[in-house]
Amino acid sequence: MSPARAAWLDWYRRNRERSRGLFSLIKDEAYYSQPIALRHPIVFYEGHLPGFSFNTLVKNALGGPHIDEKLERLFARGIDPHESASDQGSTGHDSRWPSRDVVRAFADEADRRVIDALMNADLERPGHPLLHRAEAVFSILEHEAMHQETLLYMWHRLPFTQKKKPGGYDARAEGASPRVEWMNVPGGGVTLGVDPGAIPFGWDNEFPALSVEVRPFAIERHDVTNGRFQDFVEAGGYRDKRWWSANDWQWVQKEGVGHPLFWEREGNAWRWRGMFESMPLPLSWPVYVSLAEASAFARWSGVRLPTEAEFQRAAYGSPEGERRYPWGSDGPSARTGVFDFASWDPHPAGSHPAGASAWGVEDLVGNGWEWTSTPFAPFPGFRVMASYPEYSADFFDGEHFVMKGASPVTARELVRPSFRNWFRGRYPYVYATFRCVKDGSGRP
Repeated sequence: MSPARAAWLDWYRRNRERSRGLFSLIKDEAYYSQPIALRHPIVFYEGHLPGFSFNTLVKNALGGPHIDEKLERLFARGIDPHESASDQGSTGHDSRWPSRDVVRAFADEADRRVIDALMNADLERPGHPLLHRAEAVFSILEHEAMHQETLLYMWHRLPFTQKKKPGGYDARAEGASPRVEWMNVPGGGVTLGVDPGAIPFGWDNEFPALSVEVRPFAIERHDVTNGRFQDFVEAGGYRDKRWWSANDWQWVQKEGVGHPLFWEREGNAWRWRGMFESMPLPLSWPVYVSLAEASAFARWSGVRLPTEAEFQRAAYGSPEGERRYPWGSDGPSARTGVFDFASWDPHPAGSHPAGASAWGVEDLVGNGWEWTSTPFAPFPGFRVMASYPEYSADFFDGEHFVMKGASPVTARELVRPSFRNWFRGRYPYVYATFRCVKDGSGRP
């Protein structure tokens, strides 16, 4: 077996083992629930992950026979509907969804056929629309890794009684909130995206490379913490329309939004809704909010959010040229950040100085995706990928915005300079934080 084939097979098996572990965290009564109304019920995802892999690699790329056409269609694709399309979310067994035994039998057969293909099929075919440079293989591997993060932020919304807390779980001890510091980033060239062939695999929105110039700016060394955001909340920020765009203010009013989704009020105190338990609000942790809330905080503070290019310059730029990672050329590790499912919770801001960029900016990768003000859009020369044509193009609508970096539950394989995440600006569920920027040097 070739090294590449062995690596793909190992990656697929690791993905499936992790996914099974995540599904084992929920109790049976939660299986058909819909913890986030804008997402499918949980049952969908147990079929979708292996179903997507089977559909993409075995059926579409290799022309293999069906398992069950009805189930293949049912589990074909997850969606990101507009917030206005949400309902209350189901909690019982909807007749559209099969029993868990049927789902697992389908998943087992899909796994068997995918593994057989990874072991034996001709997976690299130059010029083939789905197998050129093994595109379909990488698509299914990264797709499952990305959805594991989706599962976790869905699990986060489930009642604690519907989850099984793993042994040894303990939230990281509270640390002191770092002081606000502004780091100067000189102007210079920035590479967004990457050229085809320069990396083993990338999603279509990562190609081709785009070179842009960025003017000098100052950026915060640390992400905005819960403690700092609390000042905005307690100053009445959610009740003052001056800090919100018209659409965002309408959302705040309609949904009754008054604080970050991950916060809960108990008497006179704020608490953090963790994955498995509630705890006093950790003031030093990065705040997780929607883009709408991050933008309002920035306006209240008299500053703004970074553009995608500014984030890229702050994270990967250096006086010597662009880096592979903010900290240099060595791969991601526990010293440099919180990612790759290393923690159920964020760590205090400033906990990983070894991961600082050339300009001294910390946690640019890990501890939370970071919102930018840049609408998600294609780079000039964009071409739809054959293995997943709707992956990006369906979201070039001006309503989705680029996020960069990584969260505690972002797979290490996705930690690369060109990777772009995106969500709607009023989607509050993801593990996303932010930091602010100022034009020029940032000095008074």
